[in-house]
Amino acid sequence: MNVQPRTLHLLRVFAVASVLVAIVHAEPDIAVTPIARDGQVLVTFDMTDAFGPDVRDAIQSGLPTTFSYEVELRRVSALFDRTIAQVTMTASVRFDNLTRRYQMSRSIDGRVEDARPTEDQEAVRAWMTHFERIPLSATAALEANGEYYVRVRAHTRPRNAWFFWPWGGAILGHANFTFIQ
Repeated sequence: MNVQPRTLHLLRVFAVASVLVAIVHAEPDIAVTPIARDGQVLVTFDMTDAFGPDVRDAIQSGLPTTFSYEVELRRVSALFDRTIAQVTMTASVRFDNLTRRYQMSRSIDGRVEDARPTEDQEAVRAWMTHFERIPLSATAALEANGEYYVRVRAHTRPRNAWFFWPWGGAILGHANFTFIQ
């Protein structure tokens, strides 16, 4: 097969461009840390790189923006992993252009747990992406020396995508642990 140098050069340029596009549009990541303490399984998680210019612009325009997190505690088994507990966390923010303030709220399983205003954009970023010691389950539901994992699946609204993707655009985080009693 005789490939012309110009065609080979174009293929190389296309390959490099594809890699650069993938790096620029890399999905955010979720760091998950489960802890078993005082009879509870608590989870801390942080979604990194989720607060890019497109999210900031959407918020600054006054568009209500919501990050939803499905947090699951699952037991590892040979065939199908069993869900022990599940919690849905929601963090929302809306910017008021008249007062120049952000109104933030958080809910757990549909119940508003906290709501507050702020003028600080960094506080909004932390509010939307960082959750500390969220109670997930009582340790009484766990078997001693059992293998478990916590999975966090995040969805953002409005959904920003640079291309059409027909499947769900969830961002995933995962952490394994062994429950030692």
